[in-house]
Amino acid sequence: MQTAERVKKIEPSATLSISARATALKKEGKDVISFSAGEPDFDTPLVIKEEAKRAIDEGFTKYTPTSGTAELKEAISKKLERENGLFYLPQEIIVSCGAKHSLFNAILSLCNPGDEVLLPKPYWVTYLEQIKLAEGKPIFLEPSPSTLTVKIEEIKKALTPRTRLLILNNPSNPTGVVWEEEELKELADLVKERDLIIISDEIYEHLVYDGAQVKSIATFPGMKERTIVINGVSKTFSMTGWRIGYAAGPREVIEAMGRLQDHSTSNPTSISQRAAEKALTSDPVLVKEMVEKFNERRKLMMQYLSEIPSVTFPTPRGAFYIFANFSSYLGKNYKGKPINDSLQLTELLLEEAQIACVPGIAFGMEGYLRFSYATSEKNIEKGMERLKNFVSQTI
Repeated sequence: MQTAERVKKIEPSATLSISARATALKKEGKDVISFSAGEPDFDTPLVIKEEAKRAIDEGFTKYTPTSGTAELKEAISKKLERENGLFYLPQEIIVSCGAKHSLFNAILSLCNPGDEVLLPKPYWVTYLEQIKLAEGKPIFLEPSPSTLTVKIEEIKKALTPRTRLLILNNPSNPTGVVWEEEELKELADLVKERDLIIISDEIYEHLVYDGAQVKSIATFPGMKERTIVINGVSKTFSMTGWRIGYAAGPREVIEAMGRLQDHSTSNPTSISQRAAEKALTSDPVLVKEMVEKFNERRKLMMQYLSEIPSVTFPTPRGAFYIFANFSSYLGKNYKGKPINDSLQLTELLLEEAQIACVPGIAFGMEGYLRFSYATSEKNIEKGMERLKNFVSQTI
């Protein structure tokens, strides 16, 4: 049976595939240490879980409006006003089945076939596939080798009359890099000058370290009306399986996203919406302890990686990833097995050292590996020792 051409063009998610392989090996009894996870390993806070139970007991188990309940949209609006200084009406907010779903809706609603979408490298794996599904043309922006950030000059060089969108991920997955305010101001000025639209993925905004502050590009003068803010509860509140994301932006775009959602998923789970409302209206102390723990793990993993010869990485100030350059190990071999690229390196690490990480090529950057520190300090110590032992045997 033939499948549609649009689906044939889609690559499987490398992050999900590797996590699945690691899980399968664990079930076989293998002692795999996984640094591939894109989710916090902490439990969802108790008050949020209790609210979900209450929703079930009260019979809140039916359809809701496609774009989300009025109560959750109000909580999102208050959150954006309180934390970002941005005010949105209910008609300017949509709740979807995860931030990935919000991104999908936004890209399909804004991108016509042939439109050029600026995509800074390294990029989260799903952005590229969603652009392809929308029949857009991805235009890759090369980063500075030392900082893995894209300079404004690189963006200017890439602009053409067909340029329509730019996808901004701040803090970044996979690098953990946080955009500085001055960089965002330069970008905002360029976007206004060239009449572009920004899709700003801010899902990791609260997972920041070393005094980093995440400023939404929508807060700059003239940017609210040309920015789609994407966020959710999955990372901040460790609610990945609850599948609640949201978008805020100009009414005509949000309504278009709603029409798309009407005929795909309809509403997100009613029970999860109640839980998300509780999360967004709870005391911020709920996430403080988790962020502090992530920071300890971040420092520990950075220490180990800095001890590996010829490996470099920008200091991550957000999210829970380190994107490390292992280019000097390509072209070598491990016990006679060649290491020609980052994919082969990750496969060997999984097979030989029982470490799971994600190859840089999945993010558009050959020679790099992404390590998640969303795991225990014990696992970090154990896994990093295995990594050091592995690389010491490459020739």
